[in-house]
Amino acid sequence: MVNMLTFPAAVVLLVPSVTPVGGVFVVGTHTILFLKLYSYKDVNKWCRELSRVKAKKLARSLSCPSAQHLNGGDRKVCYPGNLTIRDMYYFVFAPTLCYELNFPRSPNIRMSFLLRRLFEMLFFMQMLVGLTQQWMIPIIESSMKPLEDMDLTRMTERLLRLAVPNHLLWLMFFYGFFHSSMNFSAELLRFGDRQFYNDWWNSETVTYFWQNWNIPVHKWCLRHFYKPLLRRGFSKMVSQSAVFFLSAFFHEYLVSIPLRMFRLWAFTGMMAQIPLAWLVGRYLRGNYGNAAVWMSIIIGQPFAVLMYVHDFYVLHYRQEAD
Repeated sequence: MVNMLTFPAAVVLLVPSVTPVGGVFVVGTHTILFLKLYSYKDVNKWCRELSRVKAKKLARSLSCPSAQHLNGGDRKVCYPGNLTIRDMYYFVFAPTLCYELNFPRSPNIRMSFLLRRLFEMLFFMQMLVGLTQQWMIPIIESSMKPLEDMDLTRMTERLLRLAVPNHLLWLMFFYGFFHSSMNFSAELLRFGDRQFYNDWWNSETVTYFWQNWNIPVHKWCLRHFYKPLLRRGFSKMVSQSAVFFLSAFFHEYLVSIPLRMFRLWAFTGMMAQIPLAWLVGRYLRGNYGNAAVWMSIIIGQPFAVLMYVHDFYVLHYRQEAD
């Protein structure tokens, strides 16, 4: 399974014709497949262990939950009846990272709902490309000189100018991906669990934001990483820190590989979410906590964008010019 991460990374790093956009797509796709296959392996391992014990009633209740519909059919599936190519492919394309033997299924495909989500996907894709080219790129290009000269005043001005389009694009990407595209694939596959996000915009703590803005990843981390660490005897603090470390690793992996550079400041910046979450949760409440979360989103992301673009420019374009 490690090859799911190392092979695409090696291809992106060794093949010069792979662009950063193409690298993000390839690395992101293989990362999703890695998480899905890990969940598939874990769940079938748990079912296999249950089948070995003599508590057949308990094993049947855990491996065969009650459901009206299942992956690709209308009957319940029990282990090892789920070990089919059809079942695996359904899980690969389903908008979830956590495998189940019997997914909840919707009764039919609503064409009007499907077409609305398709229109939203196409609309936001065009908007993201257009606003990036017409708004963000000129600001980023004008920011290279202040960054090189370490002009703090102009750097701050460029950062604040970049914060507006960056945040707008982030919101559009969130809606286009987590609502439009995931609901589109769910409707097409009659996938019944549509909880892809919660009310993260009302977050009063950083922890609540990370737990609710990306439900599929949160469920995977909780089920396959956090709880196994607790069962092994680790404390909650250590387990939470390990989850943040894993998240920081994958965030840096998804960015550093396509850009062909690793930046320790970005990795430590992700890990800085741990003391930030502690400080906000301890000293800020209500609207003040919500304001702190929003400020970390609005200011933190454009700062990271500027740093990455600057380093990418220095490494790849200035060296060629010299």
